[in-house]
Amino acid sequence: MAHRIIHPEGWAPAKGYANGMLSKSGTLYVGGQIGWTAQQVFEATDFIGQMRQALQNVLAVVEAAGGTAADIARLTWYVTDKATYLAHQRAVGETYREVMGRHFPAMTMVVVQALVEDAALVEIEATAELG
Repeated sequence: MAHRIIHPEGWAPAKGYANGMLSKSGTLYVGGQIGWTAQQVFEATDFIGQMRQALQNVLAVVEAAGGTAADIARLTWYVTDKATYLAHQRAVGETYREVMGRHFPAMTMVVVQALVEDAALVEIEATAELG
């Protein structure tokens, strides 16, 4: 098998996608994580709350593969509202550091019209090197 599916314990089943794929070389590809819980429930309706949960979800997939935040090499963020993101820069930074510490991988931010889940305000995908 070329890749191993990574699915954190206790999470609701992913339907039609994998939360993570770990290659033989140790590269972990984390599928886009949104601001819902392990049971696919949105507890936060605000940007910062959903961002925190999405980052926690990314980290949960990395940890389920045996990694840590320091193993994350790249993050791609998809946000539905540029103005909201820019208006909350201080809270974004504080929340990011609460979840990921002072590890700052290569990052890309893309503003999108919408995400597949209507309630989602942000989606974050990652690449980590565990090998």
